[in-house]
Amino acid sequence: MLLKLKIVTPERLVLEEDVYSVTLPAEGGEITVLPDHIPYIGSLRPGEIFFRRDAHAEPESLATSGGFVELHGNVLSVMADTAERAEEIDIERAEAAKKKAEELKADRSLLDDEEYARVAASLEKEFARLHVARKHRSKGGFIAPGQ
Repeated sequence: MLLKLKIVTPERLVLEEDVYSVTLPAEGGEITVLPDHIPYIGSLRPGEIFFRRDAHAEPESLATSGGFVELHGNVLSVMADTAERAEEIDIERAEAAKKKAEELKADRSLLDDEEYARVAASLEKEFARLHVARKHRSKGGFIAPGQ
């Protein structure tokens, strides 16, 4: 038995596949979903979504910046703010965005509370993107532009 995994963002359908398991970065900590899991609704934090096509397959992953997840009847729907496969992530661009967010966050005096929260969220997103891209690249599956 498999799960139907569907990951969508406001811009596109990222993935729609039958999978054996999915591990998500939920707000309370990582959760792993297998077929016949109890119904679940929750929010996601920035991080890595892992999925396996079968019990013995290597995990595949995507970076997400957060969103919501709903599981009902072996259909797992992820409504993500963003979701990117490792091979889609430009490491140089992500590094530049991370550096800019770190600089802004370091000078707290220039930011009000709302801007600070936005910068902190951006920084979490870039860390997740870099983690997924570097991990995938270290396995030999991806070479970033200019690398």
